[in-house]
Amino acid sequence: MHEVLLCMLEVDFGVFPELDAPELFALRSNEAVMKYIDRPRPKDLEDILALIRKMHQMRIDGVGITWGIYLKDRPEYKIGNIGLFRIIHEHYRAEIGYLLNPDFFKKGIMFEGIKAVTHFGFDSIGLHSIEANINPANEASRNLLTKAGFEREAYFKENYRFNGEFIDSEIYSLLNQTP
Repeated sequence: MHEVLLCMLEVDFGVFPELDAPELFALRSNEAVMKYIDRPRPKDLEDILALIRKMHQMRIDGVGITWGIYLKDRPEYKIGNIGLFRIIHEHYRAEIGYLLNPDFFKKGIMFEGIKAVTHFGFDSIGLHSIEANINPANEASRNLLTKAGFEREAYFKENYRFNGEFIDSEIYSLLNQTP
């Protein structure tokens, strides 16, 4: 197993964007990373800074939290992101989202990240359930989620429009088993 650090995304606009924006841009503009993430690709660092501001505001509003993923032996090198967002307080539910540098695919890193974040969501936040919304063509994500204990909850046909096309969605969820 790899030793992975999950570091809460701390935003200090005096320092943080200059350090993290290029790394996040590299991840979010990488076609292998974004292949099944049906979101617009950033065009430049301004797009990434807007995303960082949005992530920061979600944290302030209590509806999302994002961590960077770093290798323990190279803490200066960000290899991915993982987070809980769309936190619905009255339903004790959140959505998990993640992305990883392709050089680290299929090494167990994201599995460790998902386990750590679901543990945090259940034990620290008190969530009852965590869902993941994936593109049905993303077999690697489906396998990762089922390995982490998530179960398929729904399949929606053409419920999402991206780049002029209607896309299906598959929803997986994990219930908090702690009494």
